[in-house]
Amino acid sequence: MTIRILLVEDDQDIGARLKEGLASFGFVVEHVEDGEHALSFALQEEFDAIVLDLGLPGLSGIEVLRRLRRTGAATPVLILTARSSWTEKVEGLNAGADDYVAKPFHVDEVAARLRALMRRVAGQATSELRHGDIVLDPVAGTANVAGQPIELTAQEFRLLHLFLHRVGRVVTQAELLDHLYGLNEERSSNTIEVYVGRLRRKIGRDTMRTLRGLGYRFG
Repeated sequence: MTIRILLVEDDQDIGARLKEGLASFGFVVEHVEDGEHALSFALQEEFDAIVLDLGLPGLSGIEVLRRLRRTGAATPVLILTARSSWTEKVEGLNAGADDYVAKPFHVDEVAARLRALMRRVAGQATSELRHGDIVLDPVAGTANVAGQPIELTAQEFRLLHLFLHRVGRVVTQAELLDHLYGLNEERSSNTIEVYVGRLRRKIGRDTMRTLRGLGYRFG
């Protein structure tokens, strides 16, 4: 799947484990360790969701959340709380969080809750994404066209996942690069064109249009 996540966690071990674990599920994760950088990053970059530890030094996670919501930002936020602190959970939800996970947690649970948040935002009841005769199931890792399974590479799968979340909208090359690669990974717009070309051959050339100077429109 191709969901871009901002992870805000000051504990380096937990942050590294969570980043690596979410990446194994196909998420693109950017990790910061303090509230000031988190707020700046969240307002300057586009993320599909934010995983926010409330126990941050300096600017607290709750304050980051409050300031973010005051700007009108509607990015889904999943907060990380202490298992014994029900007041922290209530305070976080009242400040604008969409869901929470209590520490210690399993990465599988965090990934599942993030997927659920994405479905909720998209108004979907199941994990399947559909457009016309194209069906993608991020949980099962399957794709079908007209009822027939198709084989996709990991990057093609991520690309189709993003397009199905942006049906009818212009998706820029910059947005595609952000969702396919982390900030520290080598990027190339030429590879995007290659992936789009391969995907077109598998799902139908008429499913997306190239808009010169703008990007692509799916559907």
